[in-house]
Amino acid sequence: MWLQRYAGDDDVYGIDLNLQALQLSRERGCKRLAQASVTDLPFDNSSFDLVTSFDVLVQLPTSGADVQAIREMYRVLKPGGIGFVRAAANEWLRSGHDDALGTQKRYRLSELSSRLEHSGFLVLRATYANSLLLPAAAFRRLVLKRAGLADSGSDVKPLPPWASPINTILRVMLQAEAAWLRTMHLNLPAGVSAICVVRKPDR
Repeated sequence: MWLQRYAGDDDVYGIDLNLQALQLSRERGCKRLAQASVTDLPFDNSSFDLVTSFDVLVQLPTSGADVQAIREMYRVLKPGGIGFVRAAANEWLRSGHDDALGTQKRYRLSELSSRLEHSGFLVLRATYANSLLLPAAAFRRLVLKRAGLADSGSDVKPLPPWASPINTILRVMLQAEAAWLRTMHLNLPAGVSAICVVRKPDR
């Protein structure tokens, strides 16, 4: 639904392995959905102008599955099509949050960019993101949790009512970072996420 703003009158498709996720999407009005794996996309060659992957590669449990997923993205993109890939960054940030989500690995930006290039993509932009949250994430995961001063498990959970201003502050920080990335066209040297924007070469 969020991507529809960029598609105009064209179609937007979604996939997921999980039936519950697909059902929830249908209840929210999404119709073009398929139960499928990113390593075996149920679409013809050169079908799409844009393919996006938001924190999916990090979840693939089989060795080499991320490379296969990237090759599938390449296959279904039209020549000149754009790919957008976001992945959890930096293995040293691994914590109970990753265990709770089933995260198999976290990427260095150079590693993610290299895998995309080796699959044939031209990398248009490679940057870290969620950089303004990096100090807080590092402190919570590397200091507080290891010292037993923070809950184990995922960091992503509702805040208590008294802490709602914190959520507002964090949202404003992320919005400011997004605006900076959009307007300054500079890449961030560190962050919680790694992002690559790629293009499939023209014929």
